[in-house]
Amino acid sequence: MNGLSTILILVGLFLLGGIYSFVKQQMPKGLIVLLSIGAAMCLSAGVLRLDVWS
Repeated sequence: MNGLSTILILVGLFLLGGIYSFVKQQMPKGLIVLLSIGAAMCLSAGVLRLDVWS
C-alpha cells in the first residue's frame, strides 16, 4: 500500500499549494478552512499508512 500513501501525501501537498494561492487571492475564509482540513486529513492519512510507521 505504499502507492496509496504516496498519492495521499501528494494530494495533501497539492491542497496546501491551493491554500497558499487562495490566501494570496483573498478568497473566502470558509473555503480556506475547508481546504486546510482536507490537506491535513490527506497528509496525516498518507503518513499513517506508510509501512515505516506501522
